Amino acid sequence: MDINSFFNFDNGEDIFRIVDAVLFLIFAVFVLYLFIFAVKSTGKTVNKYPPAEKLYKFAILFPAYMEDLVIVNSVKSFLAQKYPRDKYDIYVISAEMKEKTDRELESLSATVIRVDDTCHTKIKALQKATDYIVENKLDYDVVVVLDADNVVDSDFLEQLNNAFYSGCSAVQTHRVAKNMNTSVAVLDAVSEEMNNSIFRKGHTKLGFSAGLIGSGMAFDYDTFMSIIYDASSIGEDKQLEVLLLKQNIYIEYLSDVHTYDEKVKKSSQFYNQRKRWLFSQVHNLFLGAKGLPKALFNGNWDYCNKLFQWIMPPRIMLLGSILIIACLILPFSFYLSIKWFVLFAVLCITLALAIPDYLVNGRLLKAIFYVPILFLLMLLNHFRIFNRKNTFSHTPHDE
Repeated sequence: MDINSFFNFDNGEDIFRIVDAVLFLIFAVFVLYLFIFAVKSTGKTVNKYPPAEKLYKFAILFPAYMEDLVIVNSVKSFLAQKYPRDKYDIYVISAEMKEKTDRELESLSATVIRVDDTCHTKIKALQKATDYIVENKLDYDVVVVLDADNVVDSDFLEQLNNAFYSGCSAVQTHRVAKNMNTSVAVLDAVSEEMNNSIFRKGHTKLGFSAGLIGSGMAFDYDTFMSIIYDASSIGEDKQLEVLLLKQNIYIEYLSDVHTYDEKVKKSSQFYNQRKRWLFSQVHNLFLGAKGLPKALFNGNWDYCNKLFQWIMPPRIMLLGSILIIACLILPFSFYLSIKWFVLFAVLCITLALAIPDYLVNGRLLKAIFYVPILFLLMLLNHFRIFNRKNTFSHTPHDE
């Protein structure tokens, strides 16, 4: 008996239907996953952390690679904290910045840690700052990591203090856009808020850890020390997540504590940023997969969930791929294409649920017409995923 007769394959139509069914199942699982967390993210979040009875001491770390245009303003902004000034120290890890900038930062009471031109990754910069703290025998309770262009509200440290006093070990704040002056910036801001809704707010509401972003992060000092030297230079946020989740350390999300971050303005910047992120995701997926058997055996579902996230394609790729498949099937079988169009509609509803109301306006409607271009750029990224250098990468700033 040959294989075709065993499976009752009379013609290519049967194979076509099986391939269609398998592909649909894979995409449906991804969409269902996003839908569940998007629905859970809707509604207000109640502040869980009452005022603390103790003031912790914070180390604020600003890795800054060629960030002369923005770092001084970020430090000035941070100094507007209501929190007592003697309870936090600001460290700027200065890589290839002008002497004038370093001196201005020091005049603002920031400690400038100058690093040589071999220190071109954020994780190495953070390790250099940690070296400085250890060598000088400085004592802190909490470490905060910010990007050079980040600004925060005046109650930022007060809110973090409440969370850590209540027992948090790792926290991701709510990173939002501080600029939406182009269609690409609007879509970048929307993408970040979707991530906040699905992978942070929705996740924590269902008992899973929030995803780290790379800035606006805070860690208990001992927790930070236990992971910082084990992290590699590729995708520091994902590296730190894996190291935390391996230890079953929960990552909290503070949706009411904002970190304002500059968004990319041009399609070329979007392309380079997403290429870096995609490479980091794939790289860390392979590294993290080594720990999957142990995580399954120990019931570490937070860790397993994180690996599943990294298997998923970017949302824009999901959206475009489902629509393309539906359109390709339509001429051959109207009935088979229906489920793909329905899945596309469900994904659209999912993404709509994940967008906060303040972003739904005329600028978003205008920016939506730019989505096909970004889809093509992401598609191109998949063919050039390993063509990158492990260096600092920052959002370009206008003069």
